[in-house]
Amino acid sequence: GVMEKLGLGPEVLLQENPRLIYARLTGFGQTGIYAKSAGHDINYLALSGVLSKLGRKNENPYAPVNLLADFAGGGVMCAMGIVMALFERARSGRGQVIDASMVKGVAYLSSFLWKSQNMGIWSQPRGENLLDSGAPFYETYRTSDGKFMAVGALEPQFYTQLIKGLGLNLDELPAQMSFSDWPEMKKKFASIFAQKTQAEWCSIFDSTDACVTPVLSFDDVASHQHNKERSSFIKNDQGDLSPRPAPVLSRTPAVPSCKRDPFIGEHTEEILLEYGFTEQEIAKLYSDKAIECKNLKANL
Repeated sequence: GVMEKLGLGPEVLLQENPRLIYARLTGFGQTGIYAKSAGHDINYLALSGVLSKLGRKNENPYAPVNLLADFAGGGVMCAMGIVMALFERARSGRGQVIDASMVKGVAYLSSFLWKSQNMGIWSQPRGENLLDSGAPFYETYRTSDGKFMAVGALEPQFYTQLIKGLGLNLDELPAQMSFSDWPEMKKKFASIFAQKTQAEWCSIFDSTDACVTPVLSFDDVASHQHNKERSSFIKNDQGDLSPRPAPVLSRTPAVPSCKRDPFIGEHTEEILLEYGFTEQEIAKLYSDKAIECKNLKANL
């Protein structure tokens, strides 16, 4: 209701421009008993049902930073809604309002979890299933130098290469999908991975289809050979590292800026002056703590 209070709600603006696409990105959505309640990623994740699936056996559910609801279920879904509305407008000539709720967005993002319930993938309690740290062949393992390797050898042909790389004999092990043997197999795999460094394991598993890769830190990710060849990370003019925009379009690829990120309030005065505010008005906004400015030139 904030935009309505300002007289800038969708009904008002769409009357003035029927082609307008008006995106409303919220946590709980425009309606419902939580619509006006405060919340954060973890709350939206909880209400969507997804949080109940995240976490290890005998531990509390955990939210993986704030990527799922805020960015994937919220920002990306909202952006997709805008693109869909633009595509539809090319045929109808009319705009529309997008209600992008992070709860609904992340719930829809989790459609795979819902649609695969009867496939046996999620038949066990949290942390005991194929993709949630239950399987020994879909897990992370600590190496002798305190780093980690990620294992995702789901298919039998990949699992065979994992077992070979670990120096084990497939004929002497339980069947890959023997659920009751998974806990012991995880202990066996963990003890073997702990005997070599991350680099040593990379030398064994690189160029194989065992689906075993290093867990790279932010400090190491840009120097990894694969990421270097793909130019996956870029540095700005201050030497700060960040991911290159993705996905890459063949004809109109993104041209990333190599300038540093602006400081908070760095351009506030410049922009307000450009929009017709006087220095006295800007100074008043600053003194009222309505804005932040860096090196304010206006007389206080």
